Parts: sequence; C-alpha cells; structure tokens
Amino acid sequence: MTEPPTIAILSAEDVGRHLQPLGGLLHACVHGGASIGFILPFSPADGVAFWREAVWPAVRSGRRTLLVAWEGGRIAGSVQLDTGTPANQPHRAEVSKLLVHPDRRRRGIARTLMTALEDRARRHGRRLLTLDTRTGDHAEPLYASLGYETAGTIPGYCRDTVEDRFDATTIMYKVLPTRPRTDGTRSTA
Repeated sequence: MTEPPTIAILSAEDVGRHLQPLGGLLHACVHGGASIGFILPFSPADGVAFWREAVWPAVRSGRRTLLVAWEGGRIAGSVQLDTGTPANQPHRAEVSKLLVHPDRRRRGIARTLMTALEDRARRHGRRLLTLDTRTGDHAEPLYASLGYETAGTIPGYCRDTVEDRFDATTIMYKVLPTRPRTDGTRSTA
C-alpha cells in the first residue's frame, strides 16, 4: 500500500518557484486527453505560460488557492479554489482544474485533493462549490461520489482536446455539510 500524497497550499512565491513542474503536470494531463481548456498542439512552454499568466497572479491577489499533491518528491496533482466571486456570492467558490498526472492516476490523489479543497473552502466561509466537467469524463463519477449534484448539461460546450468535435459539459455543485463544533453548536463554515 502506498502512502497518501502530501497536500500543500502553494503561496505565490511557491508558484513562482514551481512553474516548470506545474507546467509539466499540465502538459502531461493535456496530452493524456484531459478536457481542461486546452487543445493539441500544447507544448511544455504553453503549460508554464498558463501557470505564470493565469494562476500565479490570481494566487498573488488572494482570489485563488492552489493546492498540490506531492508524491515521491514531485507534484502528482493539483486543484484550484477560486474565491474571486461577485459581491452577491460571498458564500460560493469555484473548483477549477483538478489535475492528476497520468502516471499517478487511480491512487486516490484526486479524492484527497478535493477533500482538502473542501476544507479550505470552509475556512474561507464558502458553503457552495460549483464546477464543470466534460460529460462522461472520468472525473464526473468521482465528483458524484464526493456528493456533487448535477445541475445540468450544456451540449457542444467545448472542443475536444484531440479530435475535431465538440463535447458537452456537466455543471455540478455541492452544498458543503455543516460541521459540529467542539462546543456543541453547529457551524456552516
């Protein structure tokens, strides 16, 4: 039995120091067929550019939290919690870019990352999480097993990573359960 991955929250400084391995993770996932907003051709430099230009500034501003799974001394996966919501949605956050390196899949890394993300969302006072995933993708049953409900699907939402076709997306949400406090009262955060 392998040890569970170590989950860490990367600071903006950490993101800057780990741009290359983060870019490598994204590159491997895109080339592994993950529908996460990119299509082939997709170079390692494209992967680094995404982290440098889209994620790093959002982490720096505090709008986004980046959680990574470390396994065997390398980044095996990541997920992002986007709390940059409008003023009328301070209770909600978006789950974004759940990535697990193709060589590290089927080991519980995605589940561990999502559990840590939900704990982090509670710390931010968020009680509703939303996400979208390619309809029929491997992640869809994972999210359902974690308690995410399907709000609906949108046909022809995104271009397939490899083939010249458009895939549907499934919009999902989860109302985070309340956690009992040690003093006997209940809290939603």
